[in-house]
Amino acid sequence: MSEAPYSSSIFLIDADKVQPNPFQPRKEFDEKALASLADSIRQYGVLQPLVVTRIEVEKPGGGIAVEYELIAGERRLRASKLAGLHQVPALIRTGEHLDKMKLELAIIENLQREDLNPVDRAEAFKKLIEAFAYKHTEVAKKIGKSREYVSNTLRILMLPSEIIESLRTGEITEGHTRPLLMLIDRKDEQAALHKDIMLRRLSVRESEKLARRIAVERVRKWETMADPDIMEAEEELAMKLGTKVLIERKGTEGGKIVIDFFTNEDLRGILEKVVAAKAGEIVTKNNPEVSSDDRSKEEKREDEDQSELYSVSNFTI
Repeated sequence: MSEAPYSSSIFLIDADKVQPNPFQPRKEFDEKALASLADSIRQYGVLQPLVVTRIEVEKPGGGIAVEYELIAGERRLRASKLAGLHQVPALIRTGEHLDKMKLELAIIENLQREDLNPVDRAEAFKKLIEAFAYKHTEVAKKIGKSREYVSNTLRILMLPSEIIESLRTGEITEGHTRPLLMLIDRKDEQAALHKDIMLRRLSVRESEKLARRIAVERVRKWETMADPDIMEAEEELAMKLGTKVLIERKGTEGGKIVIDFFTNEDLRGILEKVVAAKAGEIVTKNNPEVSSDDRSKEEKREDEDQSELYSVSNFTI
C-alpha cells in the first residue's frame, strides 16, 4: 500500500478501535495528570493528533475489519476516553519498518517530557538494542543524549529486582543507583546499603560516601588484621563515641581517624563526648585524689557488702 494517501492527512478514527503500542516503554500513567489532560480535552479538544498504523483484521464470519495500533500518543488516547470522546484525530503511517518506528517514537515522545520512569527508560533502551541491534552510540544519537548516559541507564538493569522495584516506585532515586552499583559484586553489602538508604533516608552523597567506605574497608581488611592495635583502637573509639570509626595509617608514621555521622545532631553529640572525655582527663590529672567514682560512702559500703555476699568463699561444692 502506498504511503502517500495517509502521510499528511488527519483522520477522525474510533477511539475504541485503537490498540496500545506494544513497544510503549511507559508502564504507569499518573492518574491525576490524565484527569487534568481529560479536562483540557473536554474544553479545547485534542490539539495534537495521535500517530497510528492501520491494521486490517479478517473477521471470523468473513470480511475485513479495520483497526489501528498506536505509534505515539497513548496519554492523549487515554485522556480522550476519560473525556468521553468517541473519535480522536490521528495521522496514519504505513510502510516498512513500522515496528522500529513505533518503538523509537514512543521512547522519544516520553523522553521529550523527561518524566519517564528510570527503569522504564532503561528497559526501552534495552529493547532498541536487542530488537534492532542498535549500538549504544546509535541509541544516544536518536534521543539526543551521550553514549555514557545510555550506558549508565542500562546498568540500572544489573541491580537486583528488589532494588529496581524501589527505583520504579520512587522509594530511591536514580542517583542512589550509582553507589549501589559500586557494590555490584558484593550482594550482602549492597542489600544492606539499600536498606540503609530507605530506613535512614540517606541522600545520594551520604550513600556514595558509605559505599566508598565499604569498598575501602574490604581492601584494607587484611592490613588491619595484621595490626591488632589499630583494630582495638577502632573498637574502643566506636564504643565510646557510639558510631563507626575508621583509622587509616599513612606510611610508617601518622595517619587519620574518620568518624561517621549523618546529621548535625549526631556531630554535636560526638563533639560533646570528646570534650567531656578531655575535660575528665584534665581534672583527674590536676587532682590525682579525685576519683571518677562519685558514689557516697554508704553506697560504696553497701556494694562492698553485696560483693562479699557473692564471694566464691561463701559457696561450697
